[in-house]
Amino acid sequence: MLKYGLFLALTSLAMTVPSVSARANDATTAAVADKDSVCPAILQHKVRKLHSSEEIDLCEAYQGKTLLIVNTASNCGFTPQFKALEALYQDYKDQGLVILGFPSDNFFQEEDDEKDTAKVCFVNYGVTFPMFATTEVRGDDAHPIFQELEQKTAAPYWNFYKYLVSSDGQSVQRFSSKVEPQSDELLTAIKKQL
Repeated sequence: MLKYGLFLALTSLAMTVPSVSARANDATTAAVADKDSVCPAILQHKVRKLHSSEEIDLCEAYQGKTLLIVNTASNCGFTPQFKALEALYQDYKDQGLVILGFPSDNFFQEEDDEKDTAKVCFVNYGVTFPMFATTEVRGDDAHPIFQELEQKTAAPYWNFYKYLVSSDGQSVQRFSSKVEPQSDELLTAIKKQL
């Protein structure tokens, strides 16, 4: 009888204490849910770096940063803006600004081969801010990042549209190709976000 009572007590105890595996699963689920609730939807993607097989988890890399997302092209009248974008990045990266460049051929002004796009960015203009693989930025095939930007503002009308995204991902301001990276208009907006 004593053995049976002990058996019932242990069984009852086992049923009330969650297993280590169950607690680990709950912790993992909570961590994923917490990441999703904190990380803005616009960053909940993995994107391949330009002319590389490496993928970047945007949440892990840029969560909590003020972003300037730019759709770029190698053979556009606005391509020299790479130089001013790089200067802007150098001036404000330590204050929390990250520029994310997305080459696009939506306007038929991007190189066919990514190695040529990379040469324009990294060699010709000395870009050090993150550049990603050639990306669709308009229409039904637009990358989810640009779909999100379109929902919050509008799709880019041309190359070198600039989207300033607040560190919490809630505020998005759009600037046309004609707005220079070092313009008072853009600099004022950036300083308000930092």
